[in-house]
Amino acid sequence: MNDKYPIEKFAPLFQADEYSAEERLLLSPFFTNLDKSVYVPLILAPELIGALCSRTSRTAEDLRLIYLREFVDPFINPVREEKDTNALWEEKVSYGKNLKAFIEFLKGHSVLDIFSNPKARAFYIKWLAEYGDDSIAQMAGGHLIFWGLSQLAIKHFEGQRIALAPIEKSTRYVDYSKKIKGHYLYYTDPTFEDLNLKNDYEMAMDGLFDTYTALLPRLIERLSKKYPEEKPYVLKAKAFDTLRGLLPVSTLSQVSFFGNGQSFEHMISRSLRHSLGEIRWAGERALEELNQITPSFLRRVKDDEKKAIVGAYQEYLANKGRRVKEFVPRLFEDNLVSPMPDADVKLVEYDSEGESKIIAGILYSSPNNHRSWDELLSKVSGVSREERRAILAAYLDGRAQRWQKVGRAFENAYVRFEITMNIGAWRDLHRHRMLTQMRQNFSCFHGYDLPQEVIEAGFEAEFRKAIERAENVFSKIFKRDEDLAQYAATFAHRLRFMQWENLRECFWEMELRTIPEGHPDYRHIEQKKFKLVEKIYPLIAEYMLVNMGEYDFARRGQEEKIQKKMEKLL
Repeated sequence: MNDKYPIEKFAPLFQADEYSAEERLLLSPFFTNLDKSVYVPLILAPELIGALCSRTSRTAEDLRLIYLREFVDPFINPVREEKDTNALWEEKVSYGKNLKAFIEFLKGHSVLDIFSNPKARAFYIKWLAEYGDDSIAQMAGGHLIFWGLSQLAIKHFEGQRIALAPIEKSTRYVDYSKKIKGHYLYYTDPTFEDLNLKNDYEMAMDGLFDTYTALLPRLIERLSKKYPEEKPYVLKAKAFDTLRGLLPVSTLSQVSFFGNGQSFEHMISRSLRHSLGEIRWAGERALEELNQITPSFLRRVKDDEKKAIVGAYQEYLANKGRRVKEFVPRLFEDNLVSPMPDADVKLVEYDSEGESKIIAGILYSSPNNHRSWDELLSKVSGVSREERRAILAAYLDGRAQRWQKVGRAFENAYVRFEITMNIGAWRDLHRHRMLTQMRQNFSCFHGYDLPQEVIEAGFEAEFRKAIERAENVFSKIFKRDEDLAQYAATFAHRLRFMQWENLRECFWEMELRTIPEGHPDYRHIEQKKFKLVEKIYPLIAEYMLVNMGEYDFARRGQEEKIQKKMEKLL
């Protein structure tokens, strides 16, 4: 861990929006600050804060500016539109009056003061901080927003999975060619300067973004000629999707989190001693902002009376991987990187009794069953295929859409996949939190994916040149620091990771990630996973609404094959 620099030196690039005095009066009651890249919204209405944070994935702008422009100004200064009925117009005007009155009230009574109830705070200090009753910290939560964090830091937070819900800026709908202060949006760790690699690193990163920026309009123009019937926004999304492999892991992205008190405490604790300065900085800033609204939830993070215990725990959380790194070369004396194929899926483990266990699980909770698990499993193992199909059909009767979740009986069997795919597509699969996922470090060791559209457009040489420059600087950094080198890998580079998931999650993930509008890179992975499940659990696979189609574009609407499958099951 590099303690040479003050923590502020690890802050990502940021430029605050400028607001007039009147705009600051309208905005300041609703956020813990207006000038920093990390902040907590103080918006109480669930629909309103949900709508605002949902904009994270579709905008390059700061959410505070979005809030002003879309959720405050149209009501403070209403303008009647043609589509406004009399009832809608009256509703807008009425809401605007109430909002004005509320903001006027908050000028002298801040939200932070109003909701700092001494009795509630004392309750949490006693029962959570002093007695350790963690369950009560699950009863309250809030939102935390980072305007810009690298993909490396974001994945560190998102890897926590439980009770922490993220949404981040999309690479499909947002243009990443923009600059701030003449600088592309990527993270540069100050330690690179100590390693005499800052110039090499920034030249490689600039080269990736320069290539992305140069190829984007050319690819859109080519796509518009090839697909003249498609709408401009569809062509843009296709171009963004195709070229996102040029974006490095250091790319800065906006991300919003919703979490309960317990999850935020754990998120900060596992970040404050991390080997990467950006993650330590993000943990400190999260603590600073969340302390303004829920200080009692976070007292254990920096407890002066238990400083040694707290520090040891944070060290334990942050550096588990580094503590065991010496054992790999001891076990494999050559310490070489094992080869990986192109995008691929291997089924490395499954339960040969999985189908029987799922059917036994279905019957276990039947209202007239009072027999033991062993009795049921033994009986089910001997029943005919037709009888098993009848039980599954009855259990799933009425399920017609992928979003209609299958029952918990499908959690009685697990499968383990080892997957090789590009980092860009992995990011979407990483969002599935109800399974165990473990990844290896982002690297350039396993090659990269070159989109077919890039080859067809004649951009291959430019694409490869930018990628290979990043690989060169990755190698230089890796010799000095394996964790720090991850910033130089790109979304096109392949990653090896493992998924250990039950069949209920298989239904959800495979059905969702094979829909027509999904990215083809992860759709192909999920289709391969389905084919493997189909071989070991063919009866169960009959009821999985997996789309095996191929598409030039992400298209909306039901697709014929999946519709026929639904009709057959119904």
